[in-house]
Amino acid sequence: MNTPGQRGLYNNKSLERALQILGAFNADQPTFALAELAEAVGVPKVTVLRLCSTLVQYDYLRFDRETKKYSLGLKLFELGSVVFGTFSLRRIAAPYLINLQNRLGKTVFLGILQDSDLVYIDKRENAQNPIRFASHIGTRRPPYFGMLGHLLMAYLPDHKVEELLKMRPLTALTKRSTTDEKVFKERLAAIRSQGYYVDEGEAIEGITGVAAPIRNFTDEVVAGVGVGFISSPEHERGVKRIIREAIRTASAISHAMGHAGERTEGFPQSVAGKKGGA
Repeated sequence: MNTPGQRGLYNNKSLERALQILGAFNADQPTFALAELAEAVGVPKVTVLRLCSTLVQYDYLRFDRETKKYSLGLKLFELGSVVFGTFSLRRIAAPYLINLQNRLGKTVFLGILQDSDLVYIDKRENAQNPIRFASHIGTRRPPYFGMLGHLLMAYLPDHKVEELLKMRPLTALTKRSTTDEKVFKERLAAIRSQGYYVDEGEAIEGITGVAAPIRNFTDEVVAGVGVGFISSPEHERGVKRIIREAIRTASAISHAMGHAGERTEGFPQSVAGKKGGA
């Protein structure tokens, strides 16, 4: 049975030609005149001109009016940076996540915000653990979902938070979830202040999650480390340890990514007090 992913099925000819145009550029030939580009992709000049005009409009190509040549645009650099950042982040974080999972015996996640979704890009768990989380690598959730969604939204500019909430309005996931935007924004401010987040059954009944931010060399929060485990009425001391370990791990990954801040060796001041946001 044919599927949309099969080669050649449901192809859009214009899009295919546009991709051929972009694929013609390489390190040996970073620029093309219109005639050269038409010859390289085997498409009539008038068609190439039309497609290139659109690609220039959206910054996928640049056109130098003096040399009359095309080159790749900044949009591709931006997209390439996203891909490189995601893959390099996962590669850098992997040994720290494995170490954290081994120390705690809990399920560990690595998540990012992409477009209007929380995306899990790594997950480490004990194969012998009878409790399995439904979120896997590549799973997408609403941007506010659970420990990682709250954490990552806390470090966004206010206008971006507003934009995401308009696109993906708050929805109750459990009886402990909030759908009040004012309460939610106050929670985000508290997360920024304390530097971590504890989700107690707000995303999944009976599950507690702890998350801490990962920063890159520009001090931007680009991802979060999350630890998920079964809630217990007598787990306060254990949660404090998990907070400490999550913060340490996130700090170590940040350091490995070039963040200039010192590695966190103990609790921030707020850990000794209210766990915050739950």
